[in-house]
Amino acid sequence: MVSQAIIPLYISFSHAVFQSITLFFPLKIKINRKDQFCFSNFAVRNIIFMHKAGFVNIVGKPNAGKSTLLNQLMGEKLAIVTQKAQTTRHRIFGIYNEDDLQIVFSDTPGVLDPKYGLQEKMMDFVKDSLQDADVFLFIVDVTDKAEPSEFLIDKLNKIPVPVLLLLNKVDQTDQAGLEKLVEDWHNRIPKAEILPISALNAFNTEVILPKIKSLLPENPPYYDKDQYTDKPERFFVNEAIREKILLNYDKEIPYSVEVVTEQFKEKEGIIFIDSIIYVERDTQKGIIIGHKGEAIKKVGTEARLDLEKFFTKKIHLNLFVKVKKDWRKNDRDLKNFGYR
Repeated sequence: MVSQAIIPLYISFSHAVFQSITLFFPLKIKINRKDQFCFSNFAVRNIIFMHKAGFVNIVGKPNAGKSTLLNQLMGEKLAIVTQKAQTTRHRIFGIYNEDDLQIVFSDTPGVLDPKYGLQEKMMDFVKDSLQDADVFLFIVDVTDKAEPSEFLIDKLNKIPVPVLLLLNKVDQTDQAGLEKLVEDWHNRIPKAEILPISALNAFNTEVILPKIKSLLPENPPYYDKDQYTDKPERFFVNEAIREKILLNYDKEIPYSVEVVTEQFKEKEGIIFIDSIIYVERDTQKGIIIGHKGEAIKKVGTEARLDLEKFFTKKIHLNLFVKVKKDWRKNDRDLKNFGYR
């Protein structure tokens, strides 16, 4: 049995090309027994392309607060955060979704003058990020008294892409100092819109997403709407362990470490993980393990607790320590570790 009616409808539906098409006029419809709608006898007069999507790359010097801001904007911890410089080694995508919006954030390593192979690969990630953005978030630490990165300033002035210049950690300066910084940075990058923020304390960060949305082009989503990152589960295991090493060890030890997860299996609601901590020298191996294994046990316990929160499951974590001599300077080792 089929009935007919003419009623005003508001219709939104997904499409491979258009995320949302809205029709605001009376339609004649047929409703069959399966409650399927069949449209007839109408002309499309008003199609509204509503969805915006684009790539927003976060750049700045080491320790400027890039990863803290990414976590703040995403509403969850995707990137590890410590007070040590060069915490971020890889380029990490955080995919923020709303019904009519997708922002692909890209967190990048801090800009530096590379001294060895690993740092050169990290700078390659930064250079890649300067070529594929719809909007740049350039983060400046207001407490940093060193000279600004002329490399970044030159690139951002030349690239025909909007720049939001975020003066971070403004809770650690005064009004006069902030006004001076705004003036200085306006002279360095005239096209940039300058916003004072504190990523750690979520001060003024609520204005960033609406600003980005206003600048993004109309596009369909680049990723599935239920996807929030481009990285696999093992990446986050490696980073959680490396974060605890950065927090628990000093001097050169944290920078000589790479983590590789060899097993990630779930069974009966428990995730079983085997991860290897690679160091460059035998002496570093002993320091990582510690007296009677106490140091590595502390790292494992802290990482396990974070991973249980991240995956919302029980974790069984085994850590092993191996030596891979001078891996930071070896192109083959760097490639195997994902620094391509």
